[in-house]
Amino acid sequence: MSVQITVEELAALMKKAAGVTVAPEALEAAYDSGFDSLGVDSLGLLGIVGELENRHDTPMPPDAERCKTPRQFLDLVNSTLMAGA
Repeated sequence: MSVQITVEELAALMKKAAGVTVAPEALEAAYDSGFDSLGVDSLGLLGIVGELENRHDTPMPPDAERCKTPRQFLDLVNSTLMAGA
């Protein structure tokens, strides 16, 4: 399993944990847009964080569920996963 989460994986997590379907290309185009503009609310983001914690058996920082954009989220999550690798 890859240590870094890709845009494609985030799109799949958004569908699984938040019930929001976004094509990876659309997510990449909205990389600096708010999660709310993609239809992901705070509970959806919390679900994504929980899914990542379960998948990687690594606690995510509390700030992960407060990230506003996909870029912020992936930067924080990937640096956390790399530190734990």
